[in-house]
Amino acid sequence: MATTDTTTTTEPPATVGGYELRERLGGRPPSTVVWRAVSLSTGAPVAVKQVRLAGLPARLRDSLDCEVRFLAAVSHPNIIRLIEVIQTQSCLYLVLELCEGGDLAAFIRRNGRVDERVARNFMKQIGAGLQVLRRHHVVHRDLKPQNILLSSPSSDAILKISDFGLARVIRPGEHADTACGSGLYMAPEVMLFQKYDDKVDMWSIGAILFEVLNGYPPFHGSNNVQLLQCINRSTSLPFSKPLVSSLHPDTVEMCNRLLCTNPVKRLSFQEFFNHSFFSV
Repeated sequence: MATTDTTTTTEPPATVGGYELRERLGGRPPSTVVWRAVSLSTGAPVAVKQVRLAGLPARLRDSLDCEVRFLAAVSHPNIIRLIEVIQTQSCLYLVLELCEGGDLAAFIRRNGRVDERVARNFMKQIGAGLQVLRRHHVVHRDLKPQNILLSSPSSDAILKISDFGLARVIRPGEHADTACGSGLYMAPEVMLFQKYDDKVDMWSIGAILFEVLNGYPPFHGSNNVQLLQCINRSTSLPFSKPLVSSLHPDTVEMCNRLLCTNPVKRLSFQEFFNHSFFSV
């Protein structure tokens, strides 16, 4: 782990370690900023995630430690690749591969819904990445289209799970109770402040699959209370009427079983991974 001068998260320093930071790509202000950068030695483009350590809540520091340990331990085409970690007095920098295709949310905005073949390929890749998380007992807790990155803007891109800033280890039989994530993709048990396990990621996967197929998320609301009301009022998923009749029954069944409000009845990862949806 290299060391360099201190900096803030509002303006990019000229360089960090051997990288020149350029424009801002995203992040979770004020604690996290993601920059587009280039390696000074090779000229290769990278992404640099800058985390300001001062004032970082203990739970987010625990998730940051989990993120660094996990990414340092794995190498998989469907998980964002960690290149280097650089520490200063005030910040931690994660140097990551740069995905030129942007994120899945931008892909959906550009292209609208995708056909079943593309959706199946996307979910197969996300499932392969999620399998790596499960082997390490890591629960992402913030799976959403914005955190699924594409290697290129095309529908045959390689998808990569990214942003493990809320991740934590939950071993079999253990539960967490911290409410975190992004509302539109957050499992109801999290919104209800109940104890939860890795099934929360499966709800998020179901919401992503539904959105990829329809071009819009399954539930709506400007806050968690409205989202819960929408979920509880729904007697069936709001598939696009012209679309639902053309979908294979296994696709509809997959969505329904992932977006099951009862986590006990919700598909487990293994049931998802082995589902006949992938062999249609």
